[in-house]
Amino acid sequence: MNIEMAIQPQQQISQTARAASPRKYAIARNSTLFFSFLVSFLSRPSRVAFLRDSGGAGAMEGSRSKREEEENGETRAEGSIHGFESLHRLLEAHLEPPLFQEVSRMLLGLNCGRPLERLALPDAAASLSTQHNFDLQAFCFCADKELLRQPRIARVGLIQNSIALPTTGHFAEQKEAIREKVKPMIEAAGAFGVNILCLQEAWMMPFAFCTREKRWCEFAEPVDGESTQFLQDLARKYNMVIVNPILERDVNHGETIWNTAVVIGNHGNIVGIHRKNHIPRVGDFNESTYYMEGNTGHPVFETAFGKIGVNICYGRHHPLNWMVFGLNGAEIVFNPSATVGELSEPMWPIEARNAAIANSYFVGSINRVGTEVFPNAFTSGDGKPQHSDFGHFYGSSHFSAPDASCTPSLSRYRDGLMVSDMDLNLCRQIKDKWGFRMTARYELYAETLDKYLKPDYVPQVIVDPTLQKRL
Repeated sequence: MNIEMAIQPQQQISQTARAASPRKYAIARNSTLFFSFLVSFLSRPSRVAFLRDSGGAGAMEGSRSKREEEENGETRAEGSIHGFESLHRLLEAHLEPPLFQEVSRMLLGLNCGRPLERLALPDAAASLSTQHNFDLQAFCFCADKELLRQPRIARVGLIQNSIALPTTGHFAEQKEAIREKVKPMIEAAGAFGVNILCLQEAWMMPFAFCTREKRWCEFAEPVDGESTQFLQDLARKYNMVIVNPILERDVNHGETIWNTAVVIGNHGNIVGIHRKNHIPRVGDFNESTYYMEGNTGHPVFETAFGKIGVNICYGRHHPLNWMVFGLNGAEIVFNPSATVGELSEPMWPIEARNAAIANSYFVGSINRVGTEVFPNAFTSGDGKPQHSDFGHFYGSSHFSAPDASCTPSLSRYRDGLMVSDMDLNLCRQIKDKWGFRMTARYELYAETLDKYLKPDYVPQVIVDPTLQKRL
């Protein structure tokens, strides 16, 4: 499509329509300009680099030769969108302020009728961000003022990070380096006064499950192991609840391996654990080689600052998984993840936001960043050549609210800390407004699920009688 064709709709907006409804004219014009910008941008010769870096069509094929030239064990910081850290920052740089504001409304929604407000960054947190080169963003989700309840403000944080050393390094050194890398971001969260903080899935190790090599099980720890102890000290120091997703070694049950989130209370105590419910069997996500589905149900942890749940990674693809955390009373559900652009990025901003809307709670989505290269090449079972990396972990951590608003995302390739104030009163207010819980038909769903679990299940399908006659 050429640019002249793209701007024709704008030229067709009549002066009469403009005079009759200036606001509608402005919105239509803004939408047309945005469309024209995207067409223009993707028509540039550099669009191939844009598609490659953002995990678009042909991303794997376009970058494989470069990857093969890299030394095994190296972590590369790639993944910008045409040189920008996120789609939102790209749009902000290219659009006039009125158009950018309108596009932001369309992409991010409004909170209580207004765009999300940014929080001022404390000097100590901003200094740590500059010194250690991590993305730092902060926003505020509001709720309507109530007459019988005071606001219930929780300050919540998400941390995304890349690994710190080549995967060829000694395992003990890799673990220690990751802790040292993450610590300044936790300290920045502490300087920000964060109440609840969640780290990414298996933050204390490379995401090595793609390799199918069992030696990576050495990274597994007991619930009260060194990663938990490291975070317990920081939880006590900053009066902070910390969600600690680890690879767990269950020493009391035959040293079984689990993918586990350890919830650490603000006094440094272990509140409880949750084990990953859904294990992927797609692409290079060979996690079932290491651990199986969890056995902890859908626990909600009542902390000093709110009721939280943890929907680990692949569980975000299962709407009923989200739903049960809501039925158990969650106000915030974290989704610590490790996922790559070629596979899941189009789904990333949709699933968590939909869950927040459907279940009337806040969602914190966390994804690791970087490209982790492993010493031994592996295959994906798809007939393609062997390779030594999983793909680019695109970060993009963000918050979603029950009123359909959400924050912009953190960087696609840098470490980052996202902070948000959230008035938990918004959860009940949205339940009252939309009535999703009240209008749900759980008895119908339960009846069908009960039948579906039986071997003799017959789907409820009504066949057109004329189709039967033809047969």
